[in-house]
This record gives sequence, structure tokens and C-alpha cells, in this order.
Amino acid sequence: MKRQIWLALLSAVLLWLAWPPFSFTSPILLIAFLPLLIALDEIEQSDLKKKGRKVFLMSGLTFLIWNTASIYWVFNSLNAVMDVFAASMLSIIPFGLGAFLMTLSFWLYQKVAKKTKTYLADLSLISFWMSYEYLHQYWDLKFPWMTLGNGFATTPQLIQWYEYTGVYGGSLWVLVANLLLFRLYLKVKGKRSEVKGEVFEAERIDLEVKSELQKVKSSGTKWLSIALASWIIIPITISVVIYTNYEEDVNPSNVVVVQPNIDPYGKNFTYSATEQLNKLIKLSKKEGQINTEFFIWPETALVGFTEEKDFRNSPNFKTTTQFLDSFKNATVITGAETYNIYQKQETLSARYSKENKLWWDSFNTAVAIERSPKLQFYHKSKLVPGVEKMPFPKLLSFLNPLFEKFGGTTGGYGSQEKPSNLYSASGIGVVPAICYESIWGDWVAQSVNQGAQFIAVITNDGWWGNTSGKDQHLDYARLRAIENRRWVARSANTGISAFINQRGDVVQKTIWWQDAVIKQEINLNSEITFYTKHQDWIINPFLILSILGLLYLMMYKYVFRLKE
Repeated sequence: MKRQIWLALLSAVLLWLAWPPFSFTSPILLIAFLPLLIALDEIEQSDLKKKGRKVFLMSGLTFLIWNTASIYWVFNSLNAVMDVFAASMLSIIPFGLGAFLMTLSFWLYQKVAKKTKTYLADLSLISFWMSYEYLHQYWDLKFPWMTLGNGFATTPQLIQWYEYTGVYGGSLWVLVANLLLFRLYLKVKGKRSEVKGEVFEAERIDLEVKSELQKVKSSGTKWLSIALASWIIIPITISVVIYTNYEEDVNPSNVVVVQPNIDPYGKNFTYSATEQLNKLIKLSKKEGQINTEFFIWPETALVGFTEEKDFRNSPNFKTTTQFLDSFKNATVITGAETYNIYQKQETLSARYSKENKLWWDSFNTAVAIERSPKLQFYHKSKLVPGVEKMPFPKLLSFLNPLFEKFGGTTGGYGSQEKPSNLYSASGIGVVPAICYESIWGDWVAQSVNQGAQFIAVITNDGWWGNTSGKDQHLDYARLRAIENRRWVARSANTGISAFINQRGDVVQKTIWWQDAVIKQEINLNSEITFYTKHQDWIINPFLILSILGLLYLMMYKYVFRLKE
């Protein structure tokens, strides 16, 4: 078992080394699962008892270490506002839950592998894994941070074809490459010779049959080598060609991104709502010019909950429009805290105030402000489990006190069902992706499909401290640029703010924990990519196959007994 443990640990290390924010190491993903697959195969071929349990434990070891090493910053964030025990308990959700679902995919794969042909078993692993990624993007405990396709975020030169497949195409690329490499390994090592499902030792086969088997084996090795090389080299070649020859249509728009550097924990310095707004305006004026069309301010830049129907009368609105008197063509896109009041429960997230006998919703909002009474609101919809929305509220109500300590709300923020864009006075459409939402490719693509010409990411990455979390979050925005061929203007309260072009290159970025303002002439784009139009189309057949795989496992024993 010691050898299998070391192999499982090796896979964990390789996966971690391939993951952002490490640069140029992402191709390691194409081989990272090989040691684990070898370990699991050796367990299955051994005389060990309780093989299923050992397969689960080996897989779990790999994925728990990989997840923890890559997103350790979750604990760092939680520990900043609560004690170590509470932070550790809440960290189990991102650390352990994702690792458990990954492990379950491999465990189910090994179950199928015992009962069917090799190619069907490999197809089942791909289907189970991609179904896990899909589940982890949509259920109440959603956390698609570790989707395999995200791992190539630092190497846009290799994944320009994401404009057709999105990140699920990257996940498929990784899984197939590892499985082909694993099958090639078995052939080269001569681990098994399969003839009608039976395994024969070479010593038991006469020379003629042995010679024929060697020819088959040699032929199989050759074709596996060709398949593996083609699977890796062809997508890279296509991507490099696209990357090298890609030219943006010249359609400039002057955009200013502001990073006010407000300590979200208030440990070093605090600002009143007025002081914070004045700081945003002061920074904006440093780079703003007469042709500036957008000022992008970060998430919750406008402090203090304001009722949306009364927003025009708020000091924040009046001060911002006064600032825009000097920039008559500009629109401010900024984060804000807003709420709505209802006479009856109009939304599932609405809460009831016994004191006022009214229903109300609070929102993490992006608002577009221009030199007119016109206002546009967008409500963040991909809410962080626990912090912004209680997952499975009835089942997990006992965790309310812990979530509240982290600034969350036990009733949950309100949201909107469908994405929408914000528009400038001149009609330029913008995707308002608030923080966590920028890792949802399909959500951003739906907004772009409605006419958005660039993507604005507004976030407050200061919660994570100076960890790799802020770097990973920036890198993932590069994927949205490639998928939709749109510039990304990213405003982060405490870094890293950036401009990303349509190829996924970071053109400008700020330094962590510094006041900053940057401007860029970005090229607007109205063309719709294949991915923008069809989003996550590639996942659908694998969802169906995973269901069939589960049904096969459940029915196998029953059907087998009938045959007997």
C-alpha cells in the first residue's frame, strides 16, 4: 500500500503545481492523473481485501490535498473574522465537499471498470467527473472554482478554442489525455493482455499465440501513442495559430478602472461612506478625460443600504452625478448595497419585518449612473453559499450564527433569475459580473448574447488577504475574455484590478494593497462566438451517460442473477 499512497500523493502534487496562480505549468494537468490511475489499478489487481474502500481512500487523499493546497485561502478569509474552530468547520465545505465529489467520480469509475469493457469504463469516468463539475456549478453548495478547465487560465495561448467549448472543453481535454496515457502505460508495461475478457500469463501461451498477442499489443501501443499525441498536439496547434493571428476590430472605448484599497476588515483604516466616495472620485479624476465613457468602481463601493426607488435622492447618487458633470459622456458602473420593500412576499428570498409589517429584500448590486435621473440596477445572482445565501436553509439552519459572523445574512440576499446588462447613454452594453459570478462561463455568455460589448468585473478580493485567491480570481476572468472575445475591465477594491484583451492577455494590472487607477482604450466587440451562442453544450451528452452509468451499476447485480 505504501507505493499506492506515494502515487496518490504524486498526483496531488502534480495537480497543485499545474493550478493557477502558477504560470506556464498548466500542461502538467494532461499527465497529473496518471499516478493515481496506476495506484487504483494496482489495488484492483492485488489480493487486498476491501478494495473499494482502498480505492476511495486513495482517491480521497489525492483530491483532498489538491483542493486544500489550491484554495487554502478560504480558511484564511474565515479565520480573519472568526475563531479557528469555526473557520475550520466552514472550510470543510469548499475543501472537503469538492474533494468528496471528485473521489466519488473515481470510485464509481472503478466499479464500472470491473463490470464492462475498457472504453466504456473510461467513458464512465469522463461522464461522472463532468457531471460532478456541472452539479458543483448549480446546486445550493455550488463552488466551480476547481473545474479542471479553469486550470489553463494562465496559459491562454493553449486554449483559444474555448471560444467553441468553454472550460468544459478543457476538462474533457485533461480527462481523455490522462486516460489515453494510462492505457498506453498498461500496454507498454505489459500489465495485462486481454483476450475475450480473460487475462493470460505469457508463460501459459504457446509460441504462436504469444507471437500473435505481441503483434496485437505492438499495434495497440502504436495507435494509442498516435491518439495521445494527436489529442494533445492538435488542440495546442490550433490554439497557437488562432492566438498568433487573432486581430481585434478597432472600435475603441476609453475606460477607467479604480482600485480604492479600502480595508474590508477595518483593521488598518476605515472610511465613512462619504470619505469612501470622495476617494473613488479623486482617483477617477486622475485618469478621466473628456472622451472617457466608463468609470468602473468595485463591489459595494457605495456604502450604506439604499432603497432602490429612493436611490436618486441619496447622497451617493447626487455626489456621483455631480462628479460626472466634468465627464459628460461617461457612465459610472459601481457596486452598491440596495434593498426593495414589498407589501407581500414577492420573492423567495424576501424576509418579513414584524415591526413594520412589510417584506423586504437586500441585494448586492451593480448600478449604472449617468448624468440623468436614469438608473439601471443589476442584482448579483451567483451568491456565495453561506456568506450571501444560506444553502439548504431548512437543513443547515444551525449554521446561521457562523455565517452571520462572516458578514452573511441568514435570510440570504435577493437575486435575479436571468442575467442582464447595463448600458451607457450611448447604448454600449456591459456585462456586470459581480465578484463570484465571473467564474460562471455560461452566465457571462448569456449576458454577452444579449448585446454586451465588454465585461466589467467588480469585486472585493480584499476578504482573502494577500493569498493566491486574488490571483486565481483574476486569472479566471481571462477565460471569460476568450470564450466571448470581449475585453474585461476588472475593478477590485484591494487588488488585483486589470484590463484583459480578447485573447485573454492581461494588458494592465495593479499592485496588491495600493490605491490605484488605470485607464485603457479597449476595443468593443459585437460578434458572437460559438460558445456565447450555445454556452455549455458540450456537457449534455456526459450528463446522460453518467445517468446511464449509475443505472447500469444499480441494475447489474439484479441482471446478473437473472442470467444465472
